[in-house]
Amino acid sequence: MTKEISDYKALTFDCYGTMIDWESGIWDALQPLILANNRSDITRETALRVFASIETAQELETPQMIYSQLLSLVHKGIAREYEMQTNDNLDSAFGLSISQWPAFPDSADALRLLKKHFKLVILSNVHRDGFAASNKKLGVHFDAVYTAEDVGSYKPSIANFDYMLARLKEELGIEKQQILHTAQSLHHDHIPATKAGLSKAWIDRQNLSESDNWGATAVVQNRPKVDFQFKTLMEMAQSL
Repeated sequence: MTKEISDYKALTFDCYGTMIDWESGIWDALQPLILANNRSDITRETALRVFASIETAQELETPQMIYSQLLSLVHKGIAREYEMQTNDNLDSAFGLSISQWPAFPDSADALRLLKKHFKLVILSNVHRDGFAASNKKLGVHFDAVYTAEDVGSYKPSIANFDYMLARLKEELGIEKQQILHTAQSLHHDHIPATKAGLSKAWIDRQNLSESDNWGATAVVQNRPKVDFQFKTLMEMAQSL
């Protein structure tokens, strides 16, 4: 029997890329480095691709590192990749830029609509303080927030999903079959959510169903099947 979105009790969300426009935030935060090195040849598309590669490797290398510190190392790596000069101030500013990353225009309205029907839960790779800053842009109270800082690893590790599922059962009495995991990233979310046995809603912000521009997320060769697919969170909310 095919399920409807309304059959679920809880929506578990990735935040960055799904609710927060992290690609615009990353690109904006790279401008001081690019300007200081007079590198007008660097484009958004190539910079985000380099970011994706370096961030993925860094998360594997230092899974217990706070995300703001990890971003500082990613910034160093981007400078090295492009043979640019950086310094501690530029690296630190990039690491602390999360609070400036903008929300997608539809996120707050869509979340308020979804809140009427579901428990809303965050499973994010960003640390607690970083998400708290972003949450101010999202306009809703989340029923639970779980971060890489809590787990000690970064998605796509299955450990993050195991942690979330155990906590939701213990704290809110929510079982796996009552959850619809909602996210943009196939790499960070939909592949491990599939391994965890979760139902999935893909918010295809990058329009990957019709293009091949992976932006700041790692390329996935074998795309997992999803239960629902939308272009925006508002499209998902309005489907109810």
